[in-house]
Amino acid sequence: MSPEKPASARKNLLALAVLAYLSQAPMHPYELSKTLRAHGDDRSIKFTHGSLYMVVQQLEKAGLVAPQETTRDGQRPERTVYGITPDGRAELRAWLEDLVGTPRHEFPAFGSALSLISALHPDVVVGLLRQRLIGLREQCAAATALVDGPAPHPLFLIEEVYRQGLLDAEITFVEGFIEQITDPVDGWRPMWASYYE
Repeated sequence: MSPEKPASARKNLLALAVLAYLSQAPMHPYELSKTLRAHGDDRSIKFTHGSLYMVVQQLEKAGLVAPQETTRDGQRPERTVYGITPDGRAELRAWLEDLVGTPRHEFPAFGSALSLISALHPDVVVGLLRQRLIGLREQCAAATALVDGPAPHPLFLIEEVYRQGLLDAEITFVEGFIEQITDPVDGWRPMWASYYE
């Protein structure tokens, strides 16, 4: 009987990345960290060395990874290399299939801010949206440079292509929202600003 998996096991995308890389080869957590950064996964998954070690421990407790060997080099601490277990491979496959195949309502910070946007004066909002457009265009240019740059295969940058699409859509939305507020004939500014008089 396999160990009980924590209820929150599928909430931490760092755990998914660890399973994916360990499915390729056993690694020490420090090597995992270097590999994640070298492959640019830190653009999509936020982590620190501490959080990575904690995730590996949680995956071990859940029976999804297991120690393969432990070595010591001189006075340095022991280094444990972990590998994925058969349960880990099954979980990786099921988790990825679920994430790719099942759309979910996500809760981005910008969407939350938009739901409360009327708490700000429309002139302030327009200024902030114009500021946001600058940042969005810079991020889009950076993603484009990555996608158009040298890469072994476009598949390895598919998350950047996705990010480009999201950024393009958000740029279009923000430009349209500014227009809805500032349009001299039908704009929302007069009605919105009246709440602040």
